[in-house]
Amino acid sequence: MSGINAAGTVPWRRRSGVLEVALVHRPKYDDWSWSKGKLDPGETFQVAATRETLEETGLHVRLGMPLPPTAYRVLDSHGRPTVKHVHYWAASVTGGLGSLENEIDEVAWLDPVAAYDRLDYSHDREQLRAIVQADARGILESRPVIVVRHGRAVPRSAWKTGRPDPERPLNAEGERKAEVIADILRTYDVAALVSSPSERCVATLIPYAARTGIPIRTRMGLSEEGFAARGAGRVDKAMRDLFGAGRPIAVCGHGPVLPTMIGSLVSRVHPELETAEGTETVLLDAQSGNLDKGESLVCHVVGAGDSARVVATERIVT
Repeated sequence: MSGINAAGTVPWRRRSGVLEVALVHRPKYDDWSWSKGKLDPGETFQVAATRETLEETGLHVRLGMPLPPTAYRVLDSHGRPTVKHVHYWAASVTGGLGSLENEIDEVAWLDPVAAYDRLDYSHDREQLRAIVQADARGILESRPVIVVRHGRAVPRSAWKTGRPDPERPLNAEGERKAEVIADILRTYDVAALVSSPSERCVATLIPYAARTGIPIRTRMGLSEEGFAARGAGRVDKAMRDLFGAGRPIAVCGHGPVLPTMIGSLVSRVHPELETAEGTETVLLDAQSGNLDKGESLVCHVVGAGDSARVVATERIVT
């Protein structure tokens, strides 16, 4: 989108059972707002949101459900009027010393009423309202189930004669995107990795596995060959198991298998939310149009086992 692209978070916690959110104070403008900042070249909104939060507050955060974005008029670096587009996420603190950096001189943890009064800009209250509403509905504390399509691989036409197709590796562009995907998975603090055993799928998750030490578990039913031999039943079972596992997880698959993988999630959309129709539409669009190579579909999930439900979705193109 044209203009200035930025991203930020609304960190939240519970103190003695009371919901609190973190505001930051910028002495340069003498204002209270959310932690946010401009995207670096080639950076995704999600990565920028967690990076800016760390740089401004010294806190490591894990992204939760997306919050309403905002847009407002500002002057660019040349003094010309433009529009700043900011994407936000709810976020929980996972670590960090909380040392103040990057033009921030104070972080205040406040309950929603005090935060509403302290915020200097009306557009910042939209994210606060969304946090409070999500908490009231019991969906604020979610976990991600992320479906990833493998990065670009060496073409079949260029692959060595006689070598099995599952051994076909990523090409240079696929390897580059695998590093970007690792950055994205880190923002959601993914704790488990599952993949088709094909080299191009496993390799897409290897950079994140190398950084975190998390092993990659493979399932033959998620491969093109397994899907052709065993059909949709194995894929549905695998997705049911992964979806209800109760932890942040990423699963990497192939174009021909992804519609079945995503289709198993459509019936899991939380039926009582105002956003249910839009969430289901995102899943159906991803199912019918498929994901691009290197693209991720993030499903924010509450509950576990058979009661697990999707409460929000995101598509991230690398």
